[in-house]
Amino acid sequence: MFYLIPFAAGVGYSLMDRAVDGQFVGLDNYQALFASDSFRKAAANTFWFTIVTVPVIIVISLGLAMLLNQNLYIRNALRTAYVLPLIVPVASIIIIWQVLFDWNGSLNAWLSHFGLDRVDWMKTEAARYVVMVVYLWKNVGYNIILFLAGLQQIPKDYYETADLEGAGSLRQFTGITLVYLTSTMFFVMIMSIINSFKVFRETYLIAGDYPHDSIYMLQHYMNNTFMSLDIQKLTAAATIMVGCILIIVMGMFAVERRFRQFME
Repeated sequence: MFYLIPFAAGVGYSLMDRAVDGQFVGLDNYQALFASDSFRKAAANTFWFTIVTVPVIIVISLGLAMLLNQNLYIRNALRTAYVLPLIVPVASIIIIWQVLFDWNGSLNAWLSHFGLDRVDWMKTEAARYVVMVVYLWKNVGYNIILFLAGLQQIPKDYYETADLEGAGSLRQFTGITLVYLTSTMFFVMIMSIINSFKVFRETYLIAGDYPHDSIYMLQHYMNNTFMSLDIQKLTAAATIMVGCILIIVMGMFAVERRFRQFME
């Protein structure tokens, strides 16, 4: 009622020339959308962000999960620390990020202390890396929880048998850990992809409506289109975005099924 029906109505609006008493114009709104430089820039930035950050966050979260799965003295404290970004309100944390990356912020003060030039983090290409760091910080804890759950389901007997047979750490990782984490790995990848499309909130709070070109995402485009009440382009952009996510998710499930069949 609250998702499918409004989405279907939005798809219908994207095929009309106006929201009220509109006439059917087919794919004209989509053609105008692809002809827009702003939309193409936003789509390219979003695609680049997803392609880069998803593999990085999977590698980092899996490595930290394997570390926390060991018998470390501070394991419980580290688990709590990685979960904190999920429960702390984003708006309050963004203040800290703004203080850190401002022209007169802490990071530039440290750079000046070591004789390095200041960096205008949010008004240069460096803004892209700032958003990447914020995304990783925000979402890595959730992935760690998922990977920890998967790691704890792997029987310890398999590793003991592998040790007796002389298998090294790398062989155990590829032959046991990765194989039994297949389902978890694909789920984490899907959630990471979806979360990469939702990075707008942090970016908007840090950089505002019209950030640097390198971090102008699809959500920025749709938000600005909504503010101008261009409902047709807004719904067309939203439909394309949902379609892309569905294609990626369906492709991931197809790959998972093939991998399962191969392993069996």
